[in-house]
Amino acid sequence: MKEQDLKELGETILKETRADITPNQLIKAVMKSNPQATKKEIVRAAFYAVIAHAGNEPEKAGIVQDFAITQRANENE
Repeated sequence: MKEQDLKELGETILKETRADITPNQLIKAVMKSNPQATKKEIVRAAFYAVIAHAGNEPEKAGIVQDFAITQRANENE
């Protein structure tokens, strides 16, 4: 996946993120906007978004970080 693709997915993730969204809802919302994206790519883009935007939107970055870590842990089970 190219850096530009990660950036676009990351922007979508940040746009869709809110305090009451569940991980599955977030994945579905991102896939709706980016149907070619896989769950694994969405998780990678979430880490990218946290790194790129942590200082600008710390509340959203925290939510996205929790999502990314949880989903990454689920992949390894």
